[in-house]
Amino acid sequence: MWITYPHSMNDLWLSFITDLSHKNFSPFLIPLLKKMRLIDSSHNIITLSCENRGMIIFLETKKKELEEKFSQHIGKKITISFVIKEKKRVDTIETPLLDFHKKTALSLEESIGKAGLQPRFTFENFAVSSTNQIAYTAAQAVAEKIGVSYNPLFIYGGVGVGKTHLTHAIGITILKKDPSKKIRYCTSEEFTNDLIELIRAKNTSNFRKKYRFLSVLFIDDIQFVAGKNYIQEELYHTFNTIIKHGGQIVLTSDKPPKEISRLEDRLRSRFSGGLIIDIQKPDVELRTAILLIKAQERNIELDIEAAKLIAEQVDDARELEGKLLSTYAHLAKNNEKITTEIVRGEIIQKNKKLIAKKTPHEIIKIICSYYDIRASHIRGSSRQEKIAFPRQIIMYILRTLFKTKFEDIAFILKRKDHTTIIHGVNKITQLSLKNPIFKEEIDRIINSITSST
Repeated sequence: MWITYPHSMNDLWLSFITDLSHKNFSPFLIPLLKKMRLIDSSHNIITLSCENRGMIIFLETKKKELEEKFSQHIGKKITISFVIKEKKRVDTIETPLLDFHKKTALSLEESIGKAGLQPRFTFENFAVSSTNQIAYTAAQAVAEKIGVSYNPLFIYGGVGVGKTHLTHAIGITILKKDPSKKIRYCTSEEFTNDLIELIRAKNTSNFRKKYRFLSVLFIDDIQFVAGKNYIQEELYHTFNTIIKHGGQIVLTSDKPPKEISRLEDRLRSRFSGGLIIDIQKPDVELRTAILLIKAQERNIELDIEAAKLIAEQVDDARELEGKLLSTYAHLAKNNEKITTEIVRGEIIQKNKKLIAKKTPHEIIKIICSYYDIRASHIRGSSRQEKIAFPRQIIMYILRTLFKTKFEDIAFILKRKDHTTIIHGVNKITQLSLKNPIFKEEIDRIINSITSST
């Protein structure tokens, strides 16, 4: 033990966070670090407790940086390990979501189903990064104190960024503490259809009983109520009634309230009266974390480098699980693990098929656009580095991916003979093998070729 008294661990961790804050360390990472606790230190290893698996997966990508900063802080080299924080026990028996005693489990499950929530969308399996940290923190605050922290909570962003996951996680957390809470999750379409059906049945009072006396109302894709006057009228009164009685409103949208056209001003004002949060498109680190969580949930062995390769190829977070399952389906009969080599092989085969549809002239155009030069310069006599280097990359790609003959490449690029082409291809090949950063650039160029249509 190099920290003598256990009670000083938390003080040491807090002093470290304070030090980072003064040094203008990542403003998105600091809130995460504040949620962690230093729970053990021995043999130059410190153990930090995290709230969930998603947080650990994200922090693993920052581990080396944190170890370096902490080592500097205490003047001694250390290694960091992460563990999930133990949950509070009731009667000495741990009680996760679906492991309550039979009567409570049924009550909880029924409450989740009745509320329209999906049990798999929890805070524990939500991957956290700088793109969604603020929304994640706000959602937890709402789940802890409904109707107090941020009311309404308005989360907006593109498709597949985690808006729906967070809303379900809020509802499930509330019901875990009190299954009797009246909660309803619906899309704006479901809200609209409910109202229309009860208008047809001349029974709008039932609609009001269903929606106006809730503890929490979640409405997904709220932008679609815009332009529907009667729906907006009912939503306005529903909103006011829930807030008046201390309830919570959580809304999601693809854009902020001010950008929703044909939305009534009074609703726009209500939507803007709480906290408005933007969730950005997930970066490669977050997409990798999501893949690893999905694989763990389905007991699929997935190499972390293989997960990163898949994440680099798939931008849409919602497509990640589909890609994971399709890759696994090819391997399941042989009980194979999804490795970097397998994923890279799939990518190469996919790229070959896509590239085969391109002409050499299209390849030249794409690479010239990538380096912001003219195609006429590539075919010209200039030996300037900014022209010659992209020209050699074109030679390399035409040869290695198109299997174009050296003589034909020389003709396409208006070179005197094929020996120039051989030299260019060999140069780029050697650089790719020796320089990982340059190899990544070549991969990006190939991705730009395969993604262009």
